[in-house]
Amino acid sequence: MKNSMIIFTLFILSISINAQSYDCKGDHKFNIGYDFYRYGSGIKATYDYGLGSLFSIGAGVSYYINNDENDYFLYGRTNFHLADLLDLPRQLDIYPGVEIGYLSSNDIGISGYVGLRYFFSKRFGFFAEIGTNGAIGLSIDL
Repeated sequence: MKNSMIIFTLFILSISINAQSYDCKGDHKFNIGYDFYRYGSGIKATYDYGLGSLFSIGAGVSYYINNDENDYFLYGRTNFHLADLLDLPRQLDIYPGVEIGYLSSNDIGISGYVGLRYFFSKRFGFFAEIGTNGAIGLSIDL
């Protein structure tokens, strides 16, 4: 049993060493999770594409459920990745960002946030974003 725990621990550590939260130009990340916003809470899905060592662009959709009506938010987004500037571990990234798009209630939606992404394996991690809206969920390296 003791040997099994040692082997399992070494396996997890070896996976984590190869994990990278932001790979710079050409990076592809998909996030899906729980979203909360003044229009209600719901589900959020986003895609980010790396343009360089600091910037990524992407798109997303949030579907909000509340007692009065159901709203959705379709948007483009951009993030400024601080991992290299702050000399963070490869598995961790902190990023401020902006989302601009269309709300189903015929409004223009603008959202600012600060996000954190941590990868615990080569392909999977978690993310959290807080600001005008908030979200938490699973991050997948495509």
